[in-house]
Amino acid sequence: MTSTSPKFLVIGECVADVVRADGEPDRVHPGGSPANVAFGLARLGRAASLLTELADDAHGRLIRAHLEGAGVTVHAEEVARTPSAVVELDGDGRAQYAFDIGWTLRPVALQDAPGYVHVGSIAAVALPGADAVLGIVERLRGRASVSYDPNVRPALMGDRAAAVRRVERCVALSHVVKASDEDLAWLYPGEDAESVALRWLGLGPAVVAVTLGAAGAVALTADGAREEAAARRVQVADTVGAGDSFMAAFLHARAAGTPLAGCLAQAVTAAAVTVSRPGANPPSSAELAEALAR
Repeated sequence: MTSTSPKFLVIGECVADVVRADGEPDRVHPGGSPANVAFGLARLGRAASLLTELADDAHGRLIRAHLEGAGVTVHAEEVARTPSAVVELDGDGRAQYAFDIGWTLRPVALQDAPGYVHVGSIAAVALPGADAVLGIVERLRGRASVSYDPNVRPALMGDRAAAVRRVERCVALSHVVKASDEDLAWLYPGEDAESVALRWLGLGPAVVAVTLGAAGAVALTADGAREEAAARRVQVADTVGAGDSFMAAFLHARAAGTPLAGCLAQAVTAAAVTVSRPGANPPSSAELAEALAR
């Protein structure tokens, strides 16, 4: 990307993922959905900054070095302890999370106006910090493209009805929304995922994409377009960060003016590369291009 390309501002949590699998020693990976998206965008050559919270502890230093090593500009308010999550992997590499996290971000003045703003996960719903996040979005959405991924964590969402209201407020503020079928199943039990996506389009977004695990992904637009993409077949190491890689690649492609079908193709391919190796390790632009060519 050129130095004149619009910048991405990602707002949200960093989390040290302590990955635990039977018969293996614990592994610590830098994580947190928004942090993973910022990392993925930087790996794809985008100018990305992350507004977050970190402590000056071992986990915080690991995460900062990881992000800055990819080229992410980190703006971190200091907290007492870097958030963490124990990630339990089942036999198929699917992840379940147990969190030790707080989110207390305060309102901040931004020096540079980004072209794109991405929010999601815990930071968009966990009080008191979520109020600051949405305040920033409300200030910027008239001059920046806003994207959102609920990345539902049931243990941290509280009352379901209240969580749905918070999520729908975020959807209404966004131009691009991505959710997984698992997110939608928790938010709206028993409802068809595409039906929910259509209803969300009515709240204001231009595009809603839904990831469907091994079934791939589908994207719907406010003007009636529908595209789908099959999942790439790979040997799964684990699923940590797959949705975040999808999000980063989708936003990267959309910012380049790629048609919707191409955005989906890049996104499912980036997710496939990520699940083929341990941790939230999204592809570089060269790796994504190579995977797309296969």
